Amino acid sequence: MKNGISVESKTLFETTFVVLDLETSGGQPSTTVGITEIGAVKVQGGAVIEEFRTFINPGHLLPEFITSLTGINDSMLAEAPTIHEVFPDFLHFLGDPLTTVLVAHNSPFDMGFLKSAAITTKNDWPEFLVIDTVRLARQVLSYEEVPNCKLGTLAQFFNTTVEPNHRALDDARATVDVLHGLFDRLGSHGVTTVKETMKFKRPKSAGTKRPID
Repeated sequence: MKNGISVESKTLFETTFVVLDLETSGGQPSTTVGITEIGAVKVQGGAVIEEFRTFINPGHLLPEFITSLTGINDSMLAEAPTIHEVFPDFLHFLGDPLTTVLVAHNSPFDMGFLKSAAITTKNDWPEFLVIDTVRLARQVLSYEEVPNCKLGTLAQFFNTTVEPNHRALDDARATVDVLHGLFDRLGSHGVTTVKETMKFKRPKSAGTKRPID
């Protein structure tokens, strides 16, 4: 709590959000699977404050399917810094968990890798509040509006300025626009604070229940 006001009690407009995305060399963190790219956008009041972007050398070769998916190859990472070099700077970029809320699309994936990286680099992971745009979209949008809550689908629905392409910063930028689109929808339900957003559930009368994507 800072100046007597917790980040949960702040309005969405006055809260600082860091919208982040990771590219990795596999599906779960391990000694042979790590982060290969971090992209993050810091926003407040609908405006971009700052961006963070870096490749990371995971210390092993990439599987072919990862290169096919992301376009990132081993030569692009050969001279990149390690997670030990990057992580302290990224923590500094994220800021204070008392004033900053993290946002990610399918946040358990990203948070799992970041918490693993904190352990690997012997850094404490701050207890940030995290908004998952997948979960939020499932509550805000009906099945009639979008068939699923994949980032590409939501980006098309909200007409984002950047098309997601499995590159960290571009996907983070697209998620920013999705987040703001979801916030606009929340406003129609009278939701204005971080706490209300975290707890929001679709009213039973608001359209067809969405199946789990």
